[in-house]
Amino acid sequence: MHILLSNDDGYFSSGLAALAEAMAPLGTVTVVAPDAEKSGASNSLTLDRPLMVRRAPNGFFHVNGTPTDCVHMAVTGMLDITPDVIVSGINHGANMGDDTIYSGTVAAATEGYLLGIPSIAVSLVTPQGAGQYFDTAARVVARLVQKIQRNPLTQATLLNVNVPDIPFEQIKGMKITRLGRRHKAEPVIKALNPRGEVVYWVGAAGPAADAGAGTDFDAVAQGWVSLTPLQVDLTHYQQLDPMRQWLEA
Repeated sequence: MHILLSNDDGYFSSGLAALAEAMAPLGTVTVVAPDAEKSGASNSLTLDRPLMVRRAPNGFFHVNGTPTDCVHMAVTGMLDITPDVIVSGINHGANMGDDTIYSGTVAAATEGYLLGIPSIAVSLVTPQGAGQYFDTAARVVARLVQKIQRNPLTQATLLNVNVPDIPFEQIKGMKITRLGRRHKAEPVIKALNPRGEVVYWVGAAGPAADAGAGTDFDAVAQGWVSLTPLQVDLTHYQQLDPMRQWLEA
C-alpha cells in the first residue's frame, strides 16, 4: 500500500511526524506538505507563480504552496504511482462543523477525493495550547487505514476525523457523525502595528451552536472519535424549486 501524507501545519509539525511514524508499518509512505503553516487556506491552488519542491533531511518533501497544491502536485506529477490512500493531518486543533469550509487539513484530503483516491482528514481536538496526545490520533488513523487495507472502499471517500486529546485507552470508540454548526465568528480584532498603521486580526471561531446528538461536536465531547463522510456538491437542492418560482414570478 502506498500512503500519501500531507497537512496544513507545515512539514515540520509534530502531528505530521506522529502520523508518518504510525503509517510506516502499513506500507510505503510519502510526505508532501507545505513549507510553512497554511491553516485556513481552504481549497486554494497557487496559479500565479511556479512552485518548488525541496526535501528535508527526514525525507519529507515540502512545497512553497498550499495543502491543495501539495496533494495535487504529488498525485498528478511528482509520484510514479497513484497513492492507495491519502491522509491529511494530524491537525493541531478541531476541524468540526463549519471549520471544514476553511480548513487546509480538510482541503488536502478533499483534493485527493476529487482525484478519485480515498482520503482522510484527521484533527486532534485540543484545548487551548499545543495538544498532547497526537499518538492517540495516529493510532486511530492507523486502524482506519488497516481497515481500508482489509476491506477496500468501493468508491472514493472523503472522511473527516476528529479525535479527543486524551490517552488512547480513554477513547470510547468511533462514531459516524454529521457536521454540527457554529455560531458566527468573533469580531475581527483591530490594532496598531509598530508604524502606527491600523491592522486587523481575524477573530476566533464561534462556539458550537448545533452540537446535539449525532454531531461531531457531541461525539468528541463525550470521548468518542468522530467520523464524518463529506461531499463536495454544494447545491442547495431544497431551494431549486423555490428559486425557479422566484425567477418566473
